[in-house]
Amino acid sequence: MEERVSAVILAAGRGTRIGADRNKVYLKIASRPLLSYTLAAFAQCERINEIILVIGAGEESDAAKLTSGIEKEIKIVHGGTRRQDSSFAGISACSGDIVLIHDAARPFVSSKLIARLIDATREHGACVPVLPVVDTIRRGALDLPLESGTVERSRLLRMQTPQGFSRALIEEALSQTESDVTDDAAAVLELGREVWTVAGEETNIKVTTRDDLVLAEMIASYRK
Repeated sequence: MEERVSAVILAAGRGTRIGADRNKVYLKIASRPLLSYTLAAFAQCERINEIILVIGAGEESDAAKLTSGIEKEIKIVHGGTRRQDSSFAGISACSGDIVLIHDAARPFVSSKLIARLIDATREHGACVPVLPVVDTIRRGALDLPLESGTVERSRLLRMQTPQGFSRALIEEALSQTESDVTDDAAAVLELGREVWTVAGEETNIKVTTRDDLVLAEMIASYRK
């Protein structure tokens, strides 16, 4: 029997960099809440067996409205203070053998990327989508002189989500990490375990700033 796959969608962050007075995942993109795009991407994927939506306190009503029409197993749980706390809360509620952990603020993840990630996770146990760094990279700080020298970019990668793991591995990693990790792969790497890569997608953007909202509007309008 094929392994069950759970999607854990992390929607508990506040998104302070975007300058909104509420969680950014409920902001509108082309007349729809950002989170509705993310939920639809996983709900429409046949290889996803269940969705775990991790939300912040006080967001129960908004989350219930967005999930009410989804014809797939779905659970809503509350996140924690740190990213790994929210990830662990989601994993604890899921029943899948394979877990995909995804930033809710990435609304345009494709079914092809999800499928690619599931296949690679089945083979390797831990896998993440990545993109190459194409810009010149230098060290420095805003409004200060640059440091001399250029950072070699050929071995640098931009990390995306969803990130896929065997459930047992990511449970172990998140329960043992002592760092405040910015992605779940970091916790697995801290264990000394391998994390493999697959090709990410340029349209799989993370909406973090107001400029990202403008870009998201363009992508959503193009896909209509």
